[in-house]
Amino acid sequence: MHYDLTDLRVFLAVAQAGNVTRGAETAHLAPSSASQRIRDLEQALGVALFQRNARGVVLTPAGEALQRHAREVLARLEQMHADLAPFAAGIRAHVSLFANTNATNSFLPDDLGSFLRAYPQVSITLEEHTSPDIVRAVAAGQADLGVVAGQDGAEGLRFLPYRQDRLVWVLPPGHPLAGAEGLRFAQVVGEPFVSLQAGTAIHTFTMNHAADLGRHLNVRIQVRSFDAVCRMVAAGVGMGMVPRSAVARLEGVRCVTVEIQEPWARRDLHLCLPAGGPGNPFVAALVQSLGSQALVAPDAPL
Repeated sequence: MHYDLTDLRVFLAVAQAGNVTRGAETAHLAPSSASQRIRDLEQALGVALFQRNARGVVLTPAGEALQRHAREVLARLEQMHADLAPFAAGIRAHVSLFANTNATNSFLPDDLGSFLRAYPQVSITLEEHTSPDIVRAVAAGQADLGVVAGQDGAEGLRFLPYRQDRLVWVLPPGHPLAGAEGLRFAQVVGEPFVSLQAGTAIHTFTMNHAADLGRHLNVRIQVRSFDAVCRMVAAGVGMGMVPRSAVARLEGVRCVTVEIQEPWARRDLHLCLPAGGPGNPFVAALVQSLGSQALVAPDAPL
């Protein structure tokens, strides 16, 4: 198959515009050149990508599939450029860090900011993944360092304390359960819930835990952050489950916290790295920097 990145960019521009002329303008090409590239792309792929009509063009099912893949290809290309740009600017080291939702939202922004100020020659790629995926990535060498909940993982890995936190229930003021000193999962599983989006570690955990009880969570809405969970709860949408550290950061959001009376409510975050230690001295420096935060107690006032 003979086509290039420019062909994909032209295809996406035309698909977005729904019109070859307007798509060509976006791609800074003459309409005739854009039309020829689309025809060549269709010939190379052996499928029709657009249905032509009097108003413009509409994607065929094959075109919709190509649109998804082309967006991913170009996004990965931009990420490659972003990863390489620091080296061109004189950055001498790069660290790949994978972390779970709790660490990414609650602790790492401040802790990584301090590290990067101290090491201006280092760049970091931070990706959010579930703890099991992080363990596998570190074991496979796909990430230099991970931050995970717990210490379960593959052989050949080492776990060091990073931070401690606790999951808590958050409820709207005036909720019938808001005055409880503590609640077990089985006591709230029938309540309307505000949840993080599917794929996050906490979402997966709560869904599986409800299934273990033979129940299904009544999820009213899924949002992208712990802050958004708390704001939705304060608005009366439902109740939620977030780390205590997330509630502590909020100002002006009226929601009530109640202890979760389950052993898994304690969230011990650990640094996950190869058992032999990091070979990169800057990864070792990051491990030392993050590890210095391990003295924060899970039940300390926040």
